[in-house]
Amino acid sequence: MTGGRHRMTVAAADVPGEDQAFPTPGALVRTEAPSPPPDLLAREAHPRVIRWTHWLNVPILAVMMWSGLRIYWANDVYAAGVGSWEVFAFFPDGFYSALGLERRLAKGIAFHLNTGWLFVLNGVFYVAYLARSGQWRHLVPDRYDARDAVDVVLHDVHLRADAPPHGRYNAAQKIAYTGVVLLAFLIVGTGFAIYKPTQLSLLTGLFGGYETARLIHFWTTIAFSAFVVLHLVQVARSGLGNLMSMVTGFEYSAVPEERRP
Repeated sequence: MTGGRHRMTVAAADVPGEDQAFPTPGALVRTEAPSPPPDLLAREAHPRVIRWTHWLNVPILAVMMWSGLRIYWANDVYAAGVGSWEVFAFFPDGFYSALGLERRLAKGIAFHLNTGWLFVLNGVFYVAYLARSGQWRHLVPDRYDARDAVDVVLHDVHLRADAPPHGRYNAAQKIAYTGVVLLAFLIVGTGFAIYKPTQLSLLTGLFGGYETARLIHFWTTIAFSAFVVLHLVQVARSGLGNLMSMVTGFEYSAVPEERRP
């Protein structure tokens, strides 16, 4: 396939059948850079649905957190301390004032509830795709991943020379990505419980009542936000190539010497 400045050809060993328009997922594709060499191999890393649902969550979560803080401002009850002695509030008054979040309760509720439905629909579509396509096998941890995740962390902090072998995702990623999906279910469940505590009294009771459901919703959101921050740090550490693979769907690597023409 030619066009523009780049020419892409499928490696001979990976040529698909005549009835296939494109290489099968995971097939190697040789990309000949215009100049200079070496050639690059492209391997499918992330299917299109995974990428779309991932990037849709960026504006959705930004609006959810922004509007959620507006709602929380109206009844800021959580703080760290012992008994009646408060060490610090999670969000002091200056935080709300600096971001212009105060006195916008109705606006916060409106944005939070409407955007929440987009979060739910995007999540349902993502989970349904994982189940139907079999992609869940790349994400769900197995019985060895807890041990391997420790080795991954030790490698990341430079206390271990080699990272354990892995597939598309390493053990720590599989645990984190599966965990954040479970957190999303918990956020949605407690969100409904505190949104309609009377109509959904069974759900609210399942979480221990309105106040407990609100507390769980708060801390689950904190955990979700911590995952987002850690995820961004890991993306920054891994370099531009890893970020671009979530944009293009492909990872690129140099052609091994023995495979070069």
